[in-house]
Amino acid sequence: MSCDVLNEAEAQPQAVSGETTSEPVISLSGIAKFYQIYDAPRDRLKQFIVPRVARFLGREPRHYGREFHALEDVSFTISRGETVGIIGRNGSGKSTLLQIICGTLSPSHGDVRTEGRIAALLELGAGFDPEFTGRENVYLNASVLGLSKAEIDARFDDIVAFSEIGDFIDQPVKTYSSGMYVRLAFAVIAHVDADVLVIDEALAVGDAFFVQKCMRFLRRFMETGTVLFVSHDTAAVLNLCERAIWLDQGRIAAEGAPKDVADAYLKDYFESSQGASASTAGTERDEARYKDPVPRDMRQDIINATPYRNDIELFAFNPDAADFGKGGAVIETTRLVDDQERLLTWVVGGEEVTLVIRARVTDEGPLLRPIMGFYVKDRLGQTLFGDNTYLTHRGQACEAMPGEVLEARFTFRMPILPQGDYSISTAIADGTQNEHVHHHWIHDALFFKSHSSSVSHGLVGLPIHDIRLKVDSHS
Repeated sequence: MSCDVLNEAEAQPQAVSGETTSEPVISLSGIAKFYQIYDAPRDRLKQFIVPRVARFLGREPRHYGREFHALEDVSFTISRGETVGIIGRNGSGKSTLLQIICGTLSPSHGDVRTEGRIAALLELGAGFDPEFTGRENVYLNASVLGLSKAEIDARFDDIVAFSEIGDFIDQPVKTYSSGMYVRLAFAVIAHVDADVLVIDEALAVGDAFFVQKCMRFLRRFMETGTVLFVSHDTAAVLNLCERAIWLDQGRIAAEGAPKDVADAYLKDYFESSQGASASTAGTERDEARYKDPVPRDMRQDIINATPYRNDIELFAFNPDAADFGKGGAVIETTRLVDDQERLLTWVVGGEEVTLVIRARVTDEGPLLRPIMGFYVKDRLGQTLFGDNTYLTHRGQACEAMPGEVLEARFTFRMPILPQGDYSISTAIADGTQNEHVHHHWIHDALFFKSHSSSVSHGLVGLPIHDIRLKVDSHS
């Protein structure tokens, strides 16, 4: 029986920011940060002593160091409810800027104004005392963020549950792995009722399960709060943010729509390493079109004989994954099988697979117009692709009574995926594409991991059925 499909844009909370107001919550004007750099430790000592002696003798003091400008003339305003991304290379001043906004670093010049409680997840372990236990650090960190002891007491169990570190909460954090650091730090900032969240690259650490949980929290927070998101990953900024700022050598190089800023950043990045791009204006292109493309990459046999073969490891269905719904049906299993119905634990990108979702109607049923569907997401929660059964089975009677089982099958070629962690969310609803009741939605019902790949850019790789390169010496 195959009558199900779900539009995840409706089945899942929307990943858009809350309503933006003109009220500024972060305002920077002419921010600059200078550091004195010395070639040798003795030069630092000379700089401390010699100018004082020179001034005492009435002579012009000599400088033994040089100024490094981490930030110069940085000015921008973030309004309440905005989600703003900051991109830039290593050394561009991103971390310095965040520390100034959070108040852990003072600017050399300029003015910083903030409104409301700011919670920050900066460099790994910032704000933690390695000698203290996790419990002690929760109280220390949350109190710094403005919570009273009574408020921390009331939220402590929720913080520990969110962090998923269990009994390690009473161990010194110096014994924690990098992933445990991030779990505990994020759990604290997720429970302090912040007005503004500042997120640095720390989420690059941690397993896929926890990153997905953090992204779901972040998307919910974006509905009402303000987020400053810093990342090297322009795709994440494009997916999450409504405005972007590009920092380059301590200055704002561009500010505006995320796509425009990301395009300018990537163009500069490649030109700096490969030289300026050649102009293609006015050049003629071959507009030949190929009919009946074969849905198989002509290079696949060659690629599959090399270390670039896209090996994908599949994990078991997780019935205890985070979920929601009215309960008129329960998804009992989600699995990937081959053309002989064998359960797959590994698959190679480009091979044909079938995703099977089975759900049982409960006593809260029946389901008069069941829809089942899925979405495949990357580790940041970005939707890569998905589908549902609505269009295929609309107009067909497919009523399901309590106790009956619905099965949806989706057959497709597994895309070529870059290395990384991925998950499949599955759902069952009742109604139409635009108006339906969500009965069971499972976040991250199935996880899988791409271990090797021929794809180095983009979110997925598509089969290319023909590639041609020629030199025409007569034109």
